Amino acid sequence: MAMEKTLQAVLAATGSFFAITVVFACIYLFWKGSKRKSTRSRYTRPVRNPPATALTSVTVDESFSVDPSLKVSMEEVVKATKNFSADLVVGDGGFGFVYKAQFSDGRIVAVKKLDPDAFQGFREFQAEMETLSKLRHPNIVKILGYCVSGADRILIYEFIERGNLDRWLNDSSSCDGDGYDDGAGFRVPLSWKTRIKIVRGVANGLAFLHGLDKPIIHRDIKASNVLLDSEFEAHIADFGLARRMDASRSHVSTQFAGTMGYMPPEYKEGFTGATVRADVFSFGVLMLEVATGKRPNLPTKFNGKEMGLVEWARKMEAQNCQMEMVDPVISKDDLDEANVKEYFRIACHCAGEISRERPPMREVIEMLNQISI
Repeated sequence: MAMEKTLQAVLAATGSFFAITVVFACIYLFWKGSKRKSTRSRYTRPVRNPPATALTSVTVDESFSVDPSLKVSMEEVVKATKNFSADLVVGDGGFGFVYKAQFSDGRIVAVKKLDPDAFQGFREFQAEMETLSKLRHPNIVKILGYCVSGADRILIYEFIERGNLDRWLNDSSSCDGDGYDDGAGFRVPLSWKTRIKIVRGVANGLAFLHGLDKPIIHRDIKASNVLLDSEFEAHIADFGLARRMDASRSHVSTQFAGTMGYMPPEYKEGFTGATVRADVFSFGVLMLEVATGKRPNLPTKFNGKEMGLVEWARKMEAQNCQMEMVDPVISKDDLDEANVKEYFRIACHCAGEISRERPPMREVIEMLNQISI
């Protein structure tokens, strides 16, 4: 009898131990699976999707068109973009998605649905857009009109055939199906001659903006905000950050503006004013990017040490290594060393550390025109 009770106790203990082991095993497997899932999500590159297409409740409903023959209304925009279909997205900027759209009259345009925070209010948006829509320059994207519905701001501008400069510098993948007219196959690397042409176009556009009675400061000059037409002529786009200012002073701002890698060093010291010299610095960085094919927001190495593009360019120039700085995909056969050295001298001058020493854009144009291509 005693032996039978002992055996029952042993069996009960064994059963309890087995049950506890199973429970802990289940807990461990659940924890391990959760950790794997968490780790996987941490290293998966997030894909940004277009925002919900539903418009907010209408408190302000207004449209404006530069060309009376262009029918601009929220209804027309929704129809032309197929209710802001993801299939028509051709750009994803810091201030909203850009859609390729065809209006009822057959005209193809670019439609940008701005993020709600891109402008503080309707009056600010209205004033900025009506000012920018009056600008006419071959190197500035033409704004055709806008629509407003509640907090939603829709900007309509001309569609530029070859898309932005960034994709031509950094994306050699097949160009089919992205909404732009690049032809079939893979993108051919831009030649040195074409890159000089693009840089000159951007310089002319910036000089025009800075030379107005009330200068317009773009504040976000970068490769993705430069659009290229069928002849690879540059058109400055995306005026979401642009500000007008009196010629005698900078526009006072409490927020940083621009894109990492293109912003001037004075921003690190807490200065947030919009000035023409800040635009010049960004242009200098753009010049370096165009010639080297290196992204400004990624580190590059000099003697094994990682540093930013501007610092790297200064060190390379100091060692007379300008030819080695040129993008490897560019054929060196037609390069003139003196012209290459002058190009990088101008770029480093524009991207100078000290703001007041950077040249105004009208002088930059004069210097660039001395480079033969």
